[in-house]
Amino acid sequence: MTSYTDEEKRIVAYLRDSVSRGERYFRAKTIAEAIGLSSKQVGVRLPRLAEKSDDVQIEKWSRAKSTTWRVTPE
Repeated sequence: MTSYTDEEKRIVAYLRDSVSRGERYFRAKTIAEAIGLSSKQVGVRLPRLAEKSDDVQIEKWSRAKSTTWRVTPE
């Protein structure tokens, strides 16, 4: 079982719920607005969650103005 900080738990819960509804692509700003964190707080944690999350698979997808993350169920 992977241990998460409170912020990581909120991010993973949001991603898991969103993926279950069919969403696949996210930006830190969108996640942050939905769960009440700053986009910087989310952006710093997403690469770490990509390495340790057992709930969803997170991968850096593209970088235009901001990084887009592709999230799929495990």
